[in-house]
Amino acid sequence: MTPSPAPPDRTGAPGTSDPSWVLDATDNGVRWITLNRPEVHNAVTWDQRERIIELLADASADPGIRAVVITATGKGFCAGADLRGSPSADERVAGDVTRMIRRGAQRFIAAVLDCEKPVIAAVNGTAAGIGAHLALACDLVLAAESARFIEVFVRRGLVPDGGGGYLLPRLIGPQRAKELMFFGDAVPAAEAERLGLVNRVVPDGELAKTAREWAERLAAGPTRALALTKRLVNASLDGGRAAAFDAEATAQEINMTTADAQEGVASFVERRTPRYRGR
Repeated sequence: MTPSPAPPDRTGAPGTSDPSWVLDATDNGVRWITLNRPEVHNAVTWDQRERIIELLADASADPGIRAVVITATGKGFCAGADLRGSPSADERVAGDVTRMIRRGAQRFIAAVLDCEKPVIAAVNGTAAGIGAHLALACDLVLAAESARFIEVFVRRGLVPDGGGGYLLPRLIGPQRAKELMFFGDAVPAAEAERLGLVNRVVPDGELAKTAREWAERLAAGPTRALALTKRLVNASLDGGRAAAFDAEATAQEINMTTADAQEGVASFVERRTPRYRGR
């Protein structure tokens, strides 16, 4: 996927970016994407978002990558967007904000939702604003005990962007979502787990180990079946039963042409452990 061209300067154009601000490595079929600006609690720049979008697109296309983990260094997962250098109100023209959001924050979150490989968020610290939405867009969310989630927008007099109004009601219902967005209070990891924002909370020192275990388990699974399952679940919340049932049947039809599906059936018949190859 070729990233969309950057917007003009008045809408928050790219600035100087250090490649080390986003680390990536692939190990045992898992792509690790790590935000690496701990001195600013991993607030993300335009360039960092573009790099992560690119890495997720590459993961979708590369059969050797079968799962993705997004995490960060330091004490913060992501403090939100880095707003330094953003244009002032008198520098903007009508439509600039809409273009900036569509081509920036919304593309960023959509890249996670649309990735064809399962994506795990390993939230090591505070996830605020677009940082919270980055985590919540992932298929599975692991949180360290010290992690917090903050819908920080209201504290700045802003409307939530980056898919917040789409993601939160689907995760925890409209009333809870509005509570988080109206007050902007920090939600500790244990409360986030109780609400259904995260799958599991683990001690800080066990986050990376647990993320690796989960990711490698996914990487050993039937990759195309997982991709189709992800698409079904995500789409089911936007349509009615008839559309969901039709999509389900179509997905199964497509999946039955894969080598992994044939291996799964054969291993069941032969009473052995399946050996999936992601194809």
